[in-house]
Amino acid sequence: MQEVLLNLVANANKYLSDYILIILLVGTGLFFSFKTRFVQVRCFGEGMKKVLGNVKLRGGKQAGGLSSFQALATAIAAQVGTGNIVGASGAILIGGPGAIFWMWIIAFLGMATIYAEATLAQETRVVDADGEVHGGPVYYIKKAFPNGFGTFLAVFFAIAAVLALGFMGSMVQSNSIAESTNTAFGIPTYVVGIVLAIICAIIFLGGIQRIASVAEKIVPFMAILFLIGGFVVLITNLSGLVEAIGMIFKFAFTPAALIGGGIGYALKTAISQGVKRGLFSNEAGMGSTPHAHAMANVEKPHDQGVAAMMGVFIDTFVVLTMTALVVITTLYTGKGGLGNMSPEVYSAVTSGKELFQGIALSKTNAMQTAMTNGLPAFMSGIGNGFVAICLLFFAFTTIIGWNFFGKINAQYLTKNSKVATIIYSVIAIVFIFLGTIASNDLVWELTDFFNYLMVIPNVIALIALYKLVVKNSKK
Repeated sequence: MQEVLLNLVANANKYLSDYILIILLVGTGLFFSFKTRFVQVRCFGEGMKKVLGNVKLRGGKQAGGLSSFQALATAIAAQVGTGNIVGASGAILIGGPGAIFWMWIIAFLGMATIYAEATLAQETRVVDADGEVHGGPVYYIKKAFPNGFGTFLAVFFAIAAVLALGFMGSMVQSNSIAESTNTAFGIPTYVVGIVLAIICAIIFLGGIQRIASVAEKIVPFMAILFLIGGFVVLITNLSGLVEAIGMIFKFAFTPAALIGGGIGYALKTAISQGVKRGLFSNEAGMGSTPHAHAMANVEKPHDQGVAAMMGVFIDTFVVLTMTALVVITTLYTGKGGLGNMSPEVYSAVTSGKELFQGIALSKTNAMQTAMTNGLPAFMSGIGNGFVAICLLFFAFTTIIGWNFFGKINAQYLTKNSKVATIIYSVIAIVFIFLGTIASNDLVWELTDFFNYLMVIPNVIALIALYKLVVKNSKK
């Protein structure tokens, strides 16, 4: 049954990611880049100052909503997850090192897109009489189309968001946690699932304030920990770093030399991997993080828009790039040798049909293999465990962030029914457990499918409200 479902969803995703997704994400990013006069460049310094100037590990409980940093930390908690480790590794293995170049392109354009998402989330948010804040794509979709079409798009988005973020997305994260923990420490995946479900249930019951409190403390810590480990590997393998950077640019345009097939097929593979894994990593255009940015208490929407851009920058150009450099430097250059293989041998090794240094290489264990290969000899034994711990933090914070985003849409669909919200939370916890024992490939394909469905109504509304975005960018 899993095999049949996997084939069906994988075929649907192939057309969505290779054609529709590329057109929508690249087109929207270019559109907002030009319309805002490249706000991601003009206001980069302003955004960085707002983020660095507002870093607080104890932001405190707000009267309503969140502080700007709490909102950004919650957004980054959702963005920085398995996509930065497992997703990036998978993109490299399938599309070659050049896929990272296309991830950078998508992220650069995505910074303008997420600026639009965050400012519109601020413009259309609703504050109840009791001070509770409601906001997200369903609100700006309804503003863009205050008619039956808008209602249809909003409901379509909300259903896709509940499935993608609350249910399927959590399965991806818990699956990666369980597999990496099992590889590193031998802990049975179902045990990890039970523990993870219990901890998540406790946090879910605390609402947005507890989620924000957890995010603002864990996000800075997990990013610093991961970057330190990456820097140790790169310094140890400094001779291969320049070659690794060269491979990213070389195979961005001539991937056929490594992954095989005609130049058209190979280039399409590299670009589509960069686009779809870029979306899963930075989430710009997907409509997930606007739920957090709508909660921020800021002076004007533009302020949260530029802060949101920094989330994409940190996610892709800092954290994901560190993963890419570690994997390419240790597995593709020097003793790794993947970059010098023939397309036929490369395909066999990266698809797990042929062992790589005695290991069945996959997107899940690629970073663990890279860390083990790249750390100094006296530290190589901690490679698997280090990545497992980092992945635990990354994926765990994404689960709690995505669960909150899914809950907002579940509340929209059920008109804030408390019973429905409880049922949603129970189902989400079940999915978290199921993710630890499900097929890795099926979980990823299902999540990709519903992520893609979220993009369509979200992008339509963004384009429809572009004048409001431009107005904010001029301020």
